[in-house]
Amino acid sequence: MTLDSLAPDNWDAPKNILVILAHPDDPEFFCGATLARWARAGHSLTYLLLTCGDKGFNDATTPANMTPEKLCGIRHEEQRAAATVIGAQAVYFMDVEDGYLVPDIQLRREIVREIRRHKPDILVTCDPQNLFAMYGLNHPDHRACGQVVLDAVFPAAGSPVFFPELLTEGFEPHMPKEVWCSLTSQPNTVLDVTETWELKLEAIKMHKTQVPDPVKLVERMNSRRAEDSPEDNPRYEEKFRVVRYR
Repeated sequence: MTLDSLAPDNWDAPKNILVILAHPDDPEFFCGATLARWARAGHSLTYLLLTCGDKGFNDATTPANMTPEKLCGIRHEEQRAAATVIGAQAVYFMDVEDGYLVPDIQLRREIVREIRRHKPDILVTCDPQNLFAMYGLNHPDHRACGQVVLDAVFPAAGSPVFFPELLTEGFEPHMPKEVWCSLTSQPNTVLDVTETWELKLEAIKMHKTQVPDPVKLVERMNSRRAEDSPEDNPRYEEKFRVVRYR
């Protein structure tokens, strides 16, 4: 896939991209078509999920004997399968308890460690200021994840005086060049992702515990075409709040 020379992601060389989000399925729902676009353009993708979604029970499809512990393991596998569809190289989990994410100093240290470990050029997370989403209230884990990631990026990740204990572990300061915040209500960057929209949908379907009716899911997602595109020739977009450090 060749990116438009004027596109905001037309980087001059292959990039190391780290995606830090709260739950399995967040990467695919929030920005899966963008991630697939980047993978096909030759960039390297790594996922870090802060929880395993162990409270993501769906009454319509969850067996009666399901437990949070069992669901955690299943959702690990679902996320790995979805990441393979997208084209990500690796998936990691912190396995913080679902629904209990708090952007405290301890979690910030862990995120700084992972930023320094993976050394991303581009970091993807979600917008902590988005209290409302199209489905109602935004999940508190989404907001907490975005908050702790942004707090880790600046001023801590690139500075040796924050969490100096990480230096003794061998994690040297590192600052991403760009931070892309998905699930935002105040975007400043829009990507045309029509070419990889179907891959996004195929990846979402890998999250079988969360998708009780794949047909209705596809219908709902396909209805979200760009406002200026017709039904018989739809165009799809994903929007971000991007912060660049040069």
